[in-house]
Amino acid sequence: MIPSKRITDLLRFDRPFSMEEKMILRDHLALERTRLANERTFLAYTRSSLYLVIGGLALIQLEGHGDLLWVGLLSLVLSVAFLVIGIVRFMGLKHQLKGFYRPLEELAPGAEKGR
Repeated sequence: MIPSKRITDLLRFDRPFSMEEKMILRDHLALERTRLANERTFLAYTRSSLYLVIGGLALIQLEGHGDLLWVGLLSLVLSVAFLVIGIVRFMGLKHQLKGFYRPLEELAPGAEKGR
């Protein structure tokens, strides 16, 4: 059975995304869900970073248990790395989403022309 042209076009992943069709409510809601998921992911990176800070400080303060000082310092360094990675990922996706929201704002009825 030979797939139709429409199906083979949909299965090609190397094509660039373009907004040729008018967006409907479903598309607007999908963008909002993506924005909220991006915020949740950033908060998860922040939470993990804070847990590593707390664990690192606790390990640094322990005495008489060998080389736990190095593990605590490593935990603090990893917490900074997690926070930086979270910020970079959040800002990157936020920038990509702005590219989708900008045409929507221009097409919105009653949009102000002076923006």
